[in-house]
Amino acid sequence: MKLSTPRWWYSRTPPPAWARLVLAPAARLFATLTARRLRTTVPVRVGAFVISVGNLTVGGAGKTPVARELARLLSAQGVAVSVLSRGYGGSEPGPLRVDPQRHTAAEVGDEPLMLSADLPVIIARDRVAGAEAAVKAGARVVVLDDAHQNPALVKDLSIIVVDGESRDGEWPFGHGDICPLGPLREPFAVGLARADLVVVVLPVGLDTLDDTLRQALSAKPIAVARLHPNRPANDQPVLGFAGVAKPWKVERALRAAGWPLVGFHAFADHRPYGARELKALQAEAAKGGAILATTEKDLARLPPAFRDQVEVFTIALRFDDEAQVLAAVKGALSSS
Repeated sequence: MKLSTPRWWYSRTPPPAWARLVLAPAARLFATLTARRLRTTVPVRVGAFVISVGNLTVGGAGKTPVARELARLLSAQGVAVSVLSRGYGGSEPGPLRVDPQRHTAAEVGDEPLMLSADLPVIIARDRVAGAEAAVKAGARVVVLDDAHQNPALVKDLSIIVVDGESRDGEWPFGHGDICPLGPLREPFAVGLARADLVVVVLPVGLDTLDDTLRQALSAKPIAVARLHPNRPANDQPVLGFAGVAKPWKVERALRAAGWPLVGFHAFADHRPYGARELKALQAEAAKGGAILATTEKDLARLPPAFRDQVEVFTIALRFDDEAQVLAAVKGALSSS
C-alpha cells in the first residue's frame, strides 16, 4: 500500500481529536509488535561488518542518501561494500543484485534502483539471506538501508538518521506518537538507546542545527550532514512533482535551490505513475510554458520513454566531518 504522509504528524501540537480516537489503538498495536520482534528475534552474524542505517520515523529523514554517501566513502577507502535493501515497492523477493540496465522499480523498488547506478545493491526480503549473498559476492561491509527496527542481523554499527527540519512549527518526531497516530516507529527513547551514532540531515535552506534538537539527541554522538542540490539548467519555468514521504520538503528544496517553480504536485510515497497523470502533468506544464522536474527516486518509477522529458532534481549529501563518521566505523570495526 502506498500512503501519503500526513503533515500534521510532524507538528509539535497534539494530533487532532478524531485521530487520537481512531488511530490510538492501531498505534499501540504497532508499538507492541515492534517491541516483541526486537525482544524475541535472535540476530545472526554473517561474515561481514554490518552497518545499519535507519531511522526512528516512518520515512523522509534522509536515510537512503546517508547510506549512499557512507557506502561511497567506504568505497573510496578501498573497502568492498554492498548496500542491502528490502526492496520496498518491488515484486522480487530476492536475494538478487540490482541491475539498473535490466531491472525496473516495479521489480526491485525505486530506492535500490536509484542506488544501483553507483553502488552494488542487493535486495532481499530476508535480510540474512541478502547479507549472505552480499558476502558471497565479495562484500567486506554490508550497509543495511532501513533496518533499525529489523533485528535479523547482528549490527556492528547502528546509525539513525534524523531530519533536521525544525521550522514553521515542524518537529522531526511530531508529538511523540507512534504510527499511524504519529511518525514514530517506536518510542523515541527506546529507538535512540540502540543507536551508536545519530546523523542529522539539514535540509536545503537551513544552515544550522537547532539547539533543541541537538539537546534531544545529546545522549548519542551527533554527525551533521547537508544536502547539496543541483541548480536549474536555465530560467525556464518549472512544474515540480514528487511522490516521497515528505513531498513538501522537495517543493521547499526546489525553491531554496533557485528553481523557478510555478507549481508543484505531491503524490504518495513509492506510488507508481500512471499514463493519465503523466499526460495531465505534461499538459499543465505545456500550458504554462514550463518544464517538468522531479527527484531521482521518482525518476526510477517513470516509464523509460517519459524520463527524457523531465528535468531531474538531484541532491548530494555530504557530512560536515567525514573523518568523524569514518572514525566511528573504524572504531566499531576494531572492536567487533
